[in-house]
Amino acid sequence: MLMTPILQKARTGLMMSAAAAALVLSGVAADAETIRWARVGDALTMDPHSQNEGPTHTLNHHIYETLVGRSLDGSLTPRLATDWGISEEDETVWVFTIREGVKFHDGSDMTVEDVVFSLDRARTPPSGMAALHAAVQEVTAVDDTTVHIRMSGPAPLYVQNLTNTFIMSKAWAEANGVEMAPNFAAGEEAHSVRNTNGTGPYMLVERDPEVRTVLQAFGDHWDDAPAVTEIIYTPISEAATRVAALLSGEVDIVQDVPVQDIARLEQTPGIRVMRGPENRNIFFSYDMASDSLRSSDADGNPFASPEVREAMSLAIDRNAIQQVVMRGESQPSAAPLPPFVNGWTEEMHAFGAPDLERARALMAEAGHADGFSVQLDCPNDRYLNDESICQALVGMMAQIGIRVDLNAQTRSLHFPLIENWETDFYLLGWGVPTFDSQYVFDFLVHTREGSYGAFNGSRYSNPELDAKIESLATMTDLEARDAIIAEIWDTVMEERIFLNVHNQVLAYAMRDGINLDVHPENQPRMTTVSFD
Repeated sequence: MLMTPILQKARTGLMMSAAAAALVLSGVAADAETIRWARVGDALTMDPHSQNEGPTHTLNHHIYETLVGRSLDGSLTPRLATDWGISEEDETVWVFTIREGVKFHDGSDMTVEDVVFSLDRARTPPSGMAALHAAVQEVTAVDDTTVHIRMSGPAPLYVQNLTNTFIMSKAWAEANGVEMAPNFAAGEEAHSVRNTNGTGPYMLVERDPEVRTVLQAFGDHWDDAPAVTEIIYTPISEAATRVAALLSGEVDIVQDVPVQDIARLEQTPGIRVMRGPENRNIFFSYDMASDSLRSSDADGNPFASPEVREAMSLAIDRNAIQQVVMRGESQPSAAPLPPFVNGWTEEMHAFGAPDLERARALMAEAGHADGFSVQLDCPNDRYLNDESICQALVGMMAQIGIRVDLNAQTRSLHFPLIENWETDFYLLGWGVPTFDSQYVFDFLVHTREGSYGAFNGSRYSNPELDAKIESLATMTDLEARDAIIAEIWDTVMEERIFLNVHNQVLAYAMRDGINLDVHPENQPRMTTVSFD
């Protein structure tokens, strides 16, 4: 019997059980307790603090847990913390009551010491989560069920930063030499990159990166047992192969439905499509600070010129990208944050039609009448039609003399270019799990120093703006805080640090009889799956 491409890939380095292989090869769906889940890319690492990246968090949420979670409506829910609030005695201290009776997958009990260790690990560079905890001064265990987090000042919104900060076993980390998060951008290997020990509803039982990951329900989990007892997670980068796997019955759920296939799948018997907006925007950015660009034939750095950045903004046709590249499945916007995030305004969102005549005049004014060449770095397995968006931009920039050489590659190679400042011009997508603009500022706008600016690939640096950004963490007057956010956005938009394209719209496709709602952060939980 011939094997399909997805199964040939899965056999590379892993042997499926005879029963599972027979089910898949025969085209018979796995039983109702098994979900075969496919999406475009794999988790970059299994370490819970190494990378602040959506697909990585999505898979890790099944294995590890956070103090607080976020429901589909955006509200906070209790997880490993049953209660939280600001101390009545000291407004700079957050108090968390830790759930009792929680076990790690190795059978050991979770304690407050594990919580303290995990938060300290997460807030210490090179952890990718450090910027979320920049205002934390100290984490202490007060008693067997209480943890205090002391901030540098009153921080009424800090709890919003904890929805992707996972708790791990201190003893396990020490035993395996992973007291610090490995440096992903530097390619650092560690035991926690491929092995896990969480408290989550599922245990890792097989892991072959970029091929297949198998999770099984953890029998000693503190919460209600999920309907799904086994997850077979398969990254499939090719859009056509991903859809074919669903149609043939090889997988049950496809998370990243190609926009060109949504309408067809909606009309296909036996297939259900769920749609919804994502808390994520897609933008381009560029090196604004270096004296010269490594990939350009221009004298100096053209991206340092406000006129060039304005010209690029005038040359991009967001509506054309929506209609042609995204098949209508996007929300064009000039605002580099989604509309349901605190700080978004209609004024930021608004954009005009392309004005190539004015754009060419600005290029000439900046001394680049003949244009210049530059390399555009783009992922090809992270966002919806990411490479096609980049290809469209190549043509748009050519109209004003910017000759773009497209370098598209897997996100595991793309993201380190941004983190290591090895790219002149790049595409990035950014979600906002805190639903607040500070998250964007901390990671993308603040000068890269300490725990700030981890993904500030533009090299933008403004000490006055940095001070305003840092002040947001401890402002108790929310009206005044929103005013500061508006001031920061005024500068960011005026400087054109981002060339925003659109907000993503999500579609999940699944076999009839399976129910899975679209998650606003594109982090679906298989614990929420139900069966008709």
